[in-house]
Amino acid sequence: MKKLILSSALLLALGLSFTSCRDTKKAESVEDAVENAAEATKDAANDAVDAAGEAVEKAGDAVEGAAKEAGDAVDSAVDAAGEAVDNAAKKAGETVDKAVDATNKAASDAADAVKKEADKLKSGH
Repeated sequence: MKKLILSSALLLALGLSFTSCRDTKKAESVEDAVENAAEATKDAANDAVDAAGEAVEKAGDAVEGAAKEAGDAVDSAVDAAGEAVDNAAKKAGETVDKAVDATNKAASDAADAVKKEADKLKSGH
């Protein structure tokens, strides 16, 4: 019976020693997996921050480009409005000149008509 108990104790001791070695390896594997996951998470976070920074830069460039285009459009509109005002003023000036000429001609024609009537009246007396 002593041999049976000693044999069992020996098997139990050997079994525990192999089992404990395996547990150590698994613990090291788990630690390595956790470290790898932490590094992967850190890398992913850094990549996300870099991508966000690039997106913000691109958005800033787009806003700057849109503002420049809007400024150019405003400049073009101001130039076009200035030209329209100049053309309108020129046409208004031409119209006023034509009206003055027509008034002068009408006044001259009226004066000539009055002179003719006056001459008729003079010669009729």
